[in-house]
Amino acid sequence: MRERELVTPVPGGCADTSAQQPETQEMSEQELGALLRIRRDKLAALQQAGQDPFEKVTYDQRQHSKDILENYEAFEGKPVSVAGRMMSKRIMGKASFAHILDSQGAIQAYVRRDDIGEECYAAFKSTDIGDILGVEGTVFKTRTGEISIHATCVTLLSKSLRPLPEKFHGLKDNELRYRQRYVDLIMNPAVRDTFVKRSRIISEVRRRLDDQGFLEVETPVLNTIPGGANARPFVTRHNTLDIDLYLRIATELPLKMCIVGGLERVYEIGRIFRNEGMDIKHNPEFTTLELYQAYTDYHGMMALVEDLIAHCAKSVLGDTHIVYQGEEIDLTPPYARITMNDAVKAHTGADFLACGNADAARALAKRMRLDWEESDISIGKLLYLAFETFVEDKLAQPTFILDFPVEVSPLSKRKPGMPAITERFELFIGGREYANAFSELNDPIDQRGRFMQQAQQRGKGDDEAMMIDEDFCLALEYGMPPTGGIGVGIDRLVMLLTDSYSIRDVLLFPTMKPKGV
Repeated sequence: MRERELVTPVPGGCADTSAQQPETQEMSEQELGALLRIRRDKLAALQQAGQDPFEKVTYDQRQHSKDILENYEAFEGKPVSVAGRMMSKRIMGKASFAHILDSQGAIQAYVRRDDIGEECYAAFKSTDIGDILGVEGTVFKTRTGEISIHATCVTLLSKSLRPLPEKFHGLKDNELRYRQRYVDLIMNPAVRDTFVKRSRIISEVRRRLDDQGFLEVETPVLNTIPGGANARPFVTRHNTLDIDLYLRIATELPLKMCIVGGLERVYEIGRIFRNEGMDIKHNPEFTTLELYQAYTDYHGMMALVEDLIAHCAKSVLGDTHIVYQGEEIDLTPPYARITMNDAVKAHTGADFLACGNADAARALAKRMRLDWEESDISIGKLLYLAFETFVEDKLAQPTFILDFPVEVSPLSKRKPGMPAITERFELFIGGREYANAFSELNDPIDQRGRFMQQAQQRGKGDDEAMMIDEDFCLALEYGMPPTGGIGVGIDRLVMLLTDSYSIRDVLLFPTMKPKGV
């Protein structure tokens, strides 16, 4: 059985190397098995001939495809050496064409028997789609104008023992894409571009913060208690210490301890682990940016995060006007600002803060047909529930929702003159939360009281409620200056700036249920 030589159209290809892909039925197990045997037989023949490609340890890759394609005048007629995966091959008697895909794109190679010798040409003809090749030669343009390499030497650097997908123009099955991301990266240029942009976005975040005097630090992933957020943790066991440890659900508390210690501006970009559900917005492990700045408040955090997002958009995309899932979004600062209570009132007419007591708030909630279960529901919790139910998903353009109820904000400072409200905001874009920030609570007595309330909730069966963090309470007793802090979901920011629908589209290796489970 002969394997088809054309797998998928390569971006930038032309008529010299492209052919109409034949309609094929999905490959059967028998057909796949035959192809696997053919490739292994080829490898065995190479090894018996003393030409084992896996013994190659290095190659002089002097250029990438992009270097040549974008600077043709400088390379025309000059010798070059590229390396990459062969994505297409077209044999035309004594001459052949192939596309070589490297990390920056694809370039065509023109391989002629008279230039590389009969033995080498026969070896090239025996290569398979997916093999890793090194190509030396000179740069020229074909009759149709495609920039190409006229090969003088072709070297097999690694043998692909499994055929690439050929039925589709790229890999389309989402579950297979996530399980075999390596194949997804090979077959889908847009996927490679997403992860290149992800790396650039994180680099720009670091650069912007470093330029503003922030210090990047690292805090523990293993903790003796789950702290800094309301979330269900992953639990593991330390055998030597004979204690349970928790994968961190936030970096907040140790970062604030750094502020106590005199590091006035700190940040961490790190992995967070939460033992919760999975959907298009959530994965059990994800990446956040958390930063803390002494002598500022949540207003300072608003200015910082809108500058950071606009900077990333402009640096990576070239513009602060973007389109996300068909919606035009303007990321140009300043962003809209509105209190949670005013936002609920604007969308529903309900004013929870005007309710004189919890009974009046419950009556208002019933008229709005809000659904809650807790017997001790409060005005603040009902306000928050009304916001989640009626407002959150309607915030298309960047909007700061300010002043959260104290009941849902155990780590943020109370608003002066309004003890039931905290200086906290969340940033919403396209109906999704992208950042959460506080004027940080630095009163150790108030903080311990909030922890006690959380502990009571935990005692009632709320396994997402926080435990009392004695180390953090002790640190606050030494004195923490007025501080602004913020957490930004890096994965969601990447989704926004790459127009990705699901968080799995911006995680190289998202969590997947094992096959057969």
